[in-house]
Amino acid sequence: MTKLTAKQEMFCREYLIDLNATQAAIRAGYSKKTSRVIGLENLAKPGVAARISDLMKKRSDKVEINSDYVLKRLVDMDQLDIVDILDDEDRLKPVSKWPKEWRQSISAFDVTVIAAGSSGDDDPITFLKKIKWIDKAKILELIGRHVEVQAFKDRVSQEHSIDTTLKSILGGLDGSSTGIPK
Repeated sequence: MTKLTAKQEMFCREYLIDLNATQAAIRAGYSKKTSRVIGLENLAKPGVAARISDLMKKRSDKVEINSDYVLKRLVDMDQLDIVDILDDEDRLKPVSKWPKEWRQSISAFDVTVIAAGSSGDDDPITFLKKIKWIDKAKILELIGRHVEVQAFKDRVSQEHSIDTTLKSILGGLDGSSTGIPK
């Protein structure tokens, strides 16, 4: 692998923070004025790109997050069942009794305190005001993209290149193409 300068090495490490080449260049000590250009130039250098890739792989291995982990978490979120967080009277169980997947899947949770306990203890009586859940449609979309079922593919790719099409048409001028009658 190509030997990087100290600034390039710092750029690689800083780039992992937010994947922003301009900010990484500034934090690595490059001039603010030229940081945008330097950041893009650094990303285009094979040695820098290889080092960033290596650092990303090491970080991924360290925290054990890979595509299998992401897909498993998405599937776990998709399979959440409301019954898991309700008691026999269809009231919400205390959050501490919810399965971990449910606790990790809430994007907002607002609780309003109504009054202090009436039995002489200092525990407040709480009323759950609002819970914002994950977007199930988005979860399914991400799973679909991850497993390449192409259920959410935005574009259709063409199978033939322009060169192939032109050769076919030009070849047809002498009557050899099946697309143009002889």
